[in-house]
Amino acid sequence: MREGWFTEAVEDEGVAFSLAIDDRVHEEQSEYQHIEVYRTRRWGRLLVLDGCVMLTERDEFLYHEMMAHPALFAHREPRRVAIVGGGDCGILREVLRHPGVEHALQVELDERVTRVAETHFPDLCVANDDERAELRFTDGLRWIREAEPESLDVVIVDSTDPVGPAAGLFTREFLSDVRSALGPGGIVVQQSESPLLHRDSVIGPLHRAAGEAGFDGVHTLTFPVPSYPSGWWSATLMVNGGDPRNFREADSEEKPFETRYYNADIHRAALAVPELLK
Repeated sequence: MREGWFTEAVEDEGVAFSLAIDDRVHEEQSEYQHIEVYRTRRWGRLLVLDGCVMLTERDEFLYHEMMAHPALFAHREPRRVAIVGGGDCGILREVLRHPGVEHALQVELDERVTRVAETHFPDLCVANDDERAELRFTDGLRWIREAEPESLDVVIVDSTDPVGPAAGLFTREFLSDVRSALGPGGIVVQQSESPLLHRDSVIGPLHRAAGEAGFDGVHTLTFPVPSYPSGWWSATLMVNGGDPRNFREADSEEKPFETRYYNADIHRAALAVPELLK
């Protein structure tokens, strides 16, 4: 923070993103990371972990909707959902918009992220008291490894960048454990960084790891998130039997809940593969 601005610089890419701020309303060092909340001038509140932008109130819906709805509509009947990470609870909110979901478990390592979100980002946490929601604060890697085989329909991996504790979420070993926990036709979706900045360092290796883990259908979809590095983000769908490009189009078109970005046309468009990813 300098002279009324918060700036996240991606040094190795020579790019930075800045937001004009009024003040910092929260700061703490949890057991795992440095947590900050700022009030910005035009983008609502800003959540920062270890100096990196996690979300702003102005554009969080883009990421949370696209990490949840394409995967849930790609599954024939998603009832049992696990979210690995996702401590701000925005993806949990979107998952529980689906009336067919019977149980949504959020497995987050750092409980303080969730408690800070409940205080400073209440709109993200509106589903926390839903009777179908369960919050568990533990190591997601270990929890997935110990999960009962074929006990889940959809796994959503909402991790931070693939460094430090999150690096293990991008490996063949972790994806093998996820595949074991998924039932037939089960789907995992993993945030896979920027197609422009991380094609070779994240997206390519993730596709290879998914294949080595036994997923026979892998596809990366893209969407905008202006507050993330480059403004262009991705999520990679992996299916335990089937094609991740197929989805329940009629159900998507007639979804019984409101969204701000996601719809069936957006779903189809996001599946288009730009030349640089082919």
